[in-house]
Amino acid sequence: MQHATVLPVAEADYLSGELASAARHEYVAGHIYAMAGAGKAHNLIAGNLFSHLRAHMRGKPCRGFISDMKVHVAHAQAYFYPDVVVTGSPRDLAADAPNDYLTEPVLIVEVLSASTEAIDRREKMRAYATLESLQEYVLVDSRSARLEIYRRLPAGGWDQWIPSPGEPVRLDSVALSLDFADIYEDVVL
Repeated sequence: MQHATVLPVAEADYLSGELASAARHEYVAGHIYAMAGAGKAHNLIAGNLFSHLRAHMRGKPCRGFISDMKVHVAHAQAYFYPDVVVTGSPRDLAADAPNDYLTEPVLIVEVLSASTEAIDRREKMRAYATLESLQEYVLVDSRSARLEIYRRLPAGGWDQWIPSPGEPVRLDSVALSLDFADIYEDVVL
């Protein structure tokens, strides 16, 4: 029988290693997890959302990022790569802010796939909820026309809204309303 010792990786070592790595990895409390590749539907959905957000935010103080920008969740000692993330925080957008991660997003979108759904609904959702800046967490299914929007309530907790196909989709955190079909444009389900 063979035994192996798994030692936690220091946060600084993860960050420097990630800069040099060709593959993306998420980090949770000293452990590193390789990111799964995304399919066509996943990429189209993330791209559709990002393009609408980008056009909407032009000239405004918020910035959107797609796929390769990490979010640091200090409470969970974690760095995650959401599919789409928006921040308006001066801390995130300052010239001297870290170039490879954000700390104060207002909107996070995760596109669900068979390999990521459980983690996006459990670990990531709990971790993201600890970010005081986060106003909305959006889960978009890549296998069926379904999305869920979780909004932070002023008194604490979260409200879930599930729009139906044909219904406008409101992203209150960035004051954007778009058609449900815009999110799934060119996606074959």
